[in-house]
Amino acid sequence: MTATREGAVWTALLAMQRLSWEQGVVAHAALDHARGDLVAALADDAVVRQDAQGRLGEVDGGGLVNCGALVEVVAVEAARTGRVDLAAALARQAAWFDAGCPRAADGTLLHLAGSAQVWTDSVYMLVPALLRLDRADAALVQLAGHRSRLRGDDGLWAARWDEPTATLVAPQRWGTGNGWVAAGLARAWRERAAAPHRAALAAEATAVVTACLAHRRADGLFHDVVDDPGSFVEANLAQMLAYAVLTGVADGWLDAGWADVGRDLRAAAARGVDADGLVRPVAGAPHFDRPGRSAEAQAFFLLALAAERRVDALG
Repeated sequence: MTATREGAVWTALLAMQRLSWEQGVVAHAALDHARGDLVAALADDAVVRQDAQGRLGEVDGGGLVNCGALVEVVAVEAARTGRVDLAAALARQAAWFDAGCPRAADGTLLHLAGSAQVWTDSVYMLVPALLRLDRADAALVQLAGHRSRLRGDDGLWAARWDEPTATLVAPQRWGTGNGWVAAGLARAWRERAAAPHRAALAAEATAVVTACLAHRRADGLFHDVVDDPGSFVEANLAQMLAYAVLTGVADGWLDAGWADVGRDLRAAAARGVDADGLVRPVAGAPHFDRPGRSAEAQAFFLLALAAERRVDALG
């Protein structure tokens, strides 16, 4: 992938409209690429757009936990600058997770306002954020609560659980949902507060990656519903798994033999990037129910690329 195409991916990404979780994953790409200019701006805007309940960057009021994806960038910038307004914003966000956010009886946080559902996406939004906020016990509670509702005997995760009816309302093994789990656990492993729990996080991440790989297509990609060949083909799961695998190699919880798997996953997805820098085919925003384009797919191209460079630096 040429530097020009990488730049085009950044340009397309930054031109896209974004909600809180999309802004958060963009921030993770900016952090991993050492784009200090973007990190400062993203952190500042997350606080400017923090709502009265403490949710960072929550512009439409619909997300209950997507704000968690913005915790890392605000924390990094608060530590770099010593700004008290950023530290105060983190405290308000922590208070939302501690007590404000709607939750099930066992403490599992719900995903969207106006419903009582638990989503796979929340693993990425919550587990790294709670560890960054020094709430390791809470992070493990969230992982356990989501796993007990959503992970199947096949190792794949279903998309959505409805708490009042105690049923899977979206039992499909959605590719991007499984990618959120793998990528979220890989990012969570890197948090300092994760140190006593790293073996469990690594095992969980390895399990979901392995379950997904069993359904990989000959072209290196996956179906939108991982185990449903009738669903459309998409590239973002390959990128998300590439990020998780290459991060695992770089951080040492996967052995070096996994590097070839991660590189091959990333290369398969990169073949679909067009001249405008759009990653295709992926589940398209805003509803993610058909092929299109998305900010999260753009960001995961960049996250996987940064992870590959970390592996390259190992020599």
